[in-house]
Amino acid sequence: MSADWVPPAALSDNSRMAAFMAWLAQARGLNFDDYAQMWTWSTEEPEAFWQALWDWFELRSPTPHSAVLVRREMPGAEWFPGARLNYAAQVMRHVRPDRAAIIHQAEDGTTTELNWQQMQAQVAGLASALRDMGVHPGDRVVGYLPNTPQTVVAFLAAASVGAVWSLCAPDMGAATVLDRFRQIDPKVIFTASGYEFGGRWYDRTDEVKALLSGLDSLIHWISMDDAAPVVPPQQIRRHDFSALITDEADFEPELVAFDHPLWVVYSSGTTGSPKPIVHGHGGVVLEHLKLLGLHSDLGPDDVFSWFTSTGWIMWNAQVGGLLVGATIALAEGSPNVPDMGRLWRFIDDAGLTAFGAGAAWFTGCMKAGIVPREIADLSRLRMLGSTGSPLPPEAYTWVYDTVRPDIWLAPIAGGTDFAGAFLAGNPMLPVRVGEMQCRALGAKVEAYDEAGNPVIDDVGELVCTMPMPSMPLFLWGDTDGSRLHDSYFSTYPGVWRHGDWVKITPEGGAIIYGRSDATINRHGIRMGTADIYRVVEDCAEVADSLVVDLEYLGQASCMILFLRLTEGSELDEALKDRIIAGLKQNVSPRHVPDRIVAAPDIPYTLTGKKMEVPIKKRLLGQPMDKVATPDAMANPGCLDWYDAYARTHLDQ
Repeated sequence: MSADWVPPAALSDNSRMAAFMAWLAQARGLNFDDYAQMWTWSTEEPEAFWQALWDWFELRSPTPHSAVLVRREMPGAEWFPGARLNYAAQVMRHVRPDRAAIIHQAEDGTTTELNWQQMQAQVAGLASALRDMGVHPGDRVVGYLPNTPQTVVAFLAAASVGAVWSLCAPDMGAATVLDRFRQIDPKVIFTASGYEFGGRWYDRTDEVKALLSGLDSLIHWISMDDAAPVVPPQQIRRHDFSALITDEADFEPELVAFDHPLWVVYSSGTTGSPKPIVHGHGGVVLEHLKLLGLHSDLGPDDVFSWFTSTGWIMWNAQVGGLLVGATIALAEGSPNVPDMGRLWRFIDDAGLTAFGAGAAWFTGCMKAGIVPREIADLSRLRMLGSTGSPLPPEAYTWVYDTVRPDIWLAPIAGGTDFAGAFLAGNPMLPVRVGEMQCRALGAKVEAYDEAGNPVIDDVGELVCTMPMPSMPLFLWGDTDGSRLHDSYFSTYPGVWRHGDWVKITPEGGAIIYGRSDATINRHGIRMGTADIYRVVEDCAEVADSLVVDLEYLGQASCMILFLRLTEGSELDEALKDRIIAGLKQNVSPRHVPDRIVAAPDIPYTLTGKKMEVPIKKRLLGQPMDKVATPDAMANPGCLDWYDAYARTHLDQ
């Protein structure tokens, strides 16, 4: 990829983003020369923008809202008071008989479909059963479930009755799940007895038992499968999911206030008690309609998938495809079984038009020498998305060289915290290597320098200076709002601090440089870790890497670079010299590591983020059980190695 990718006219001119811009001109008299002008308007006039979004997507409420935004302040913004709606009701506006709503592929390749009418009938039957169980608006309904259609049905049924949904992946241990669910006192739990991953079946019967006995608030347990060995505590009544979804009932969603809680999602919990983050029906509906319907250009004719586990906010975003009428396709299990071509074949098998995954998966395919166009027919695929960590520049080139030269590559950056994206794709804009295309509509994102001033073409702290409807309503149990304030607004009063280093380019794009709390600060010069990784992982022998900078009071800092090497490679002096030379030339001589160490693996959270901060804290002397929670990790088996390394390091 030697030059910017420019969207073909067939994509740009016929996109929903272009149609929205034209509608603003016709219906509102707002004429914008380009996206940058429209973005500026959307962030300077949030009331007008979010009302326009409401009207464009024809959202419905039986009662009018008295305002769009009562107060432009964070925290405490109040959106659309008086409006009543329901997430599941917006989904079911798209029901039609001739189209799949959900496609599911198990790891062994078995594929099943659920059409829109079947999905609505199952949701209606399950919702009726939940009401019969005494589930009322505001009650908490939780799931310990894999990435299947049944999980989507359970969520939609809970949402349709106004219950508050919360979900954990079945690869998480019971203690980790209890840390989350105990905070919200659920009345109902859905469970699966196990899951398949990497060619192996993982029995979770013991974890299910522990959850049933460990959640004192539970009254009902809905089993997704045969859980005969499990006998629930006396106060809990068991139900079989398959029986409940066959109940004949009309779909009758409970219309709730715009800010009625929809779900509770959690911060990673790798370094402490996970934050239970509450988002509302209206905010999520608007944010996901915007992100998926405009920035991702999805509609009723699309088939959309984001490879994810149920423990990642991207599962919620994937389900959001239903809000715009798209078919969603769920790939369950390992992305690399039977081989690394599995998901590329899935794109072909499911007829995907849009697909996303974590950046680490793309770079893994690149490192393995995968050529996707030789593995599968990707002619229907229009868009590729990436998130979780920065996508390195060489991966952009790899995509255009090995997938298709006319593919639209649209990396995004946002987070669990507000269930959306600050930086997103745009079918009307070019793709520049290493950059995300634009700041999302309605997201007044800036890069702040050390004095708290916005800067362009310089690295700064990623902040959002205007409220958005999907920002947290509150953190569950945070009665005085202090934890919410301390999490996002303590650094810059009234301004959301996201915790990333970002550079906004003069052209309006953006580059993420890693987490700001994992900054490499060498001799007074700050550097995001992504700068290091881009150079180091360009070496063919390096499969993955992690860097930490250990700062000691009154002593010189110590920068350690951990490498996971490709099979058959070894960390010899020649490789070290090449890495050091590359860092000196492409980053700076100040950012050469003091040590380069071969490690068996690089630790990741379940949401695909490198665990720089926990490893840094361990190397500074904190106990491993205080800085990292294995069940919140994708690969906890590597912690023992880092713990042993830290002991040796501290002894020295």
